[in-house]
Amino acid sequence: MDSTRPPAQNRGNKIARTFQKVINLKTSSKSRSNPGFCYLIPQEKLRCCESQQFQKENEEEAKEESKNRAVIEAFVAKLFATVSAVKAAYAELQMAQFPYNSEAIQNADQAVVDELKALSELKHRFMKKQIDSSPPHVTLMLAEIQEQQSLMKTYEITMKKMQGEIENRETQIDSLQEQFQEIIQSNKFLEKKLNASGSFSILDNVKFSDLNPKDFILVLHYGLRSIRNFVKFLIKEMESANWDIEAATNSIQPDTVFSKRDHKAFAFESFVCREIFTGFNDPCFSIQTNEQSLATENHNRRLFFFEQFKKLRSVSVLHFLKQNPNSLFGKFLKSKYLHLVHPKMEFSFSGNLNQRKMVNSGEFPETEFFKMFAEMGRRVWLLHCLGFSFDEEVSVFQVQRNSKFSEVYMDSVTEDVFAAADGGFRVAFTVVPGFKVGQTVVQSQVYLIPANSPAKS
Repeated sequence: MDSTRPPAQNRGNKIARTFQKVINLKTSSKSRSNPGFCYLIPQEKLRCCESQQFQKENEEEAKEESKNRAVIEAFVAKLFATVSAVKAAYAELQMAQFPYNSEAIQNADQAVVDELKALSELKHRFMKKQIDSSPPHVTLMLAEIQEQQSLMKTYEITMKKMQGEIENRETQIDSLQEQFQEIIQSNKFLEKKLNASGSFSILDNVKFSDLNPKDFILVLHYGLRSIRNFVKFLIKEMESANWDIEAATNSIQPDTVFSKRDHKAFAFESFVCREIFTGFNDPCFSIQTNEQSLATENHNRRLFFFEQFKKLRSVSVLHFLKQNPNSLFGKFLKSKYLHLVHPKMEFSFSGNLNQRKMVNSGEFPETEFFKMFAEMGRRVWLLHCLGFSFDEEVSVFQVQRNSKFSEVYMDSVTEDVFAAADGGFRVAFTVVPGFKVGQTVVQSQVYLIPANSPAKS
């Protein structure tokens, strides 16, 4: 029996092999669970991960940049709003000074100080980089509201200031209008007094022994004032009689383009001057007369005309005509009236020809129209008498239409033409004729148009 049992050494080896297998199995299991083992990751998956990480970083940077921009915009808006508030407070301070209001000035001054402090605080915050305001969009909205309120306040103050200036201007205009009416009334009173007394101090200073061109120019301007008054009265009568002013103007100065509507009055003035000064160069003013004094030698003739000048410069014209209906001046006035005032014109004004019949028969009506005409004629006659009182020759001249403008012989009745044209000027028509007193030229007054201005079609 003993011979069949395995030896003890073999049993021991079997047990050893069994333990070795168990140990190897545990070792193999530990090796499979070892975290230090590296798996192979695909390249595409690695790139996708990196892209997502980069995109996430960019989004974070964009958010941060957007936030910083919003903070800066909010700060700038707050800065502008504060500046606008300073301007509004300063405007209110200025407003409080005119008219002076001490309480309003103190309040406005304190407002300016407060806003300047706010502006200084913003400066310090910017220097210390403490401009973050939370939340920025609310700060931005509030700043815009504050700026709009400051602007509205400034506009309201400006409107009040302008309204005050308008009221002051209106007050000044009313005051000037009152003064103007007082001057008009004073002038009318002086004119009535002048017509009643016949005295005129300026003409009284003209002396025969000291005649010079300045005296002639003085009496010329004296006459032109009366001519223009008569022209204004004439146009007023035409308008009252429903005349076609456009057609009447064109009949006097055809194919003339006027730069302004009221310039058409110059056409009527040119007509009156042309008719009233016709015959000026003739001693008798082209009137048939038997005056022997006009045929005498030069010195006596000069004395005769100066005596006529002195006699008429200090009298009422209608009073003189009634006393001297057949005088040289009376004949002159009769001739000019019948020639200048057309029968159709007189009839349209008064509905009859009674004035014309009276003048033609040697009588002189006392209507307002004839009074103004007679006063104009008196002053022109005075100029004529003074002209023939000079030792030098005195003559009248007209400027031809389309003549080139000359500053020596002409003066424009309007100043705006010089600003409107840059290519020279030409004469549309003569308004007031010019005169020559010896070697002295008294400029004619002309209506100018640009040289390149087309004719009226």
